Amino acid sequence: MNSTYAGFWLRLVAYTIDYIIIYVVQSFIFIPVLGLMGISFASKMDDMGTMSDAETMGMVASMIAVAGATALLTTVIALLYWSLMESSKYQATVGKIALGLKVTDLDGNSLDFVKSLIRNVCKIISGMILFIGYIMAGFTEKKQGLHDIIAGTLVVKK
Repeated sequence: MNSTYAGFWLRLVAYTIDYIIIYVVQSFIFIPVLGLMGISFASKMDDMGTMSDAETMGMVASMIAVAGATALLTTVIALLYWSLMESSKYQATVGKIALGLKVTDLDGNSLDFVKSLIRNVCKIISGMILFIGYIMAGFTEKKQGLHDIIAGTLVVKK
């Protein structure tokens, strides 16, 4: 396959565009919910001095649960966005479309949803190891990040 592979910097700009989109969408969901939760917690703060240890621990546990649920939902929204867009007829997220990029398998074919989901779940691994999995895209022959190597995918210029 004779393609021009998208390098690290192009992919970083595309990711930034996508993250802004995801952040804006999530804000419409989370800000009202977190605002209501904050009002609820704030109204109980005056009573903290009179709360039992069990009530205080319950409130702390509730805050931790809200934070965990928010993190989980944020991850699910991002995974769905990237996976659905990359397995669509566009073969790219909005950021990649803006930069003239697309995601393919090693033979240049479009991805199905499962392959795209695998690629995007593997992005979590790429990020967890000090972003080395992403940085690899700047140094590999086909400009593949760790997640691309694992999933057998390429990001190419259209």
